[in-house]
Amino acid sequence: MEDPKVESRLQAIEDRLQRLEEVLVKIHQKLERDEAKTLSREENLKKWITDYVSLRLQQLVPETCEHAEIDRVDGPFLDGTDVRCTEEVVHRVARIPIPFVRKMVIQKVANSAKEKGVALVDISFFEKAATF
Repeated sequence: MEDPKVESRLQAIEDRLQRLEEVLVKIHQKLERDEAKTLSREENLKKWITDYVSLRLQQLVPETCEHAEIDRVDGPFLDGTDVRCTEEVVHRVARIPIPFVRKMVIQKVANSAKEKGVALVDISFFEKAATF
């Protein structure tokens, strides 16, 4: 013998569970869409930042870009020039703490090397050419 009140209550509970399940499915679908949008925004932002940094680097240090005319296969070069040098010279230049002084020294050494026809700047030539 089944009680009609119990049956109606069970049916009401089942209906509520069904509605709750539908709501949870909708919430899950919305979260998935929002996640996809967020990932898309993140990827777009990363791409924009990468492009912007690349552009700024091309403006600031053009000789390091892919389209640069300087051939970098033969070894290290003085920064911003096509004058080859030794690793010791690169290390010595990197130790100059003030950027504009470093640039002036590099330019002076590069000009001296071109004037004297020096193909590879070693540490002894660097020390002579870097003095003002």
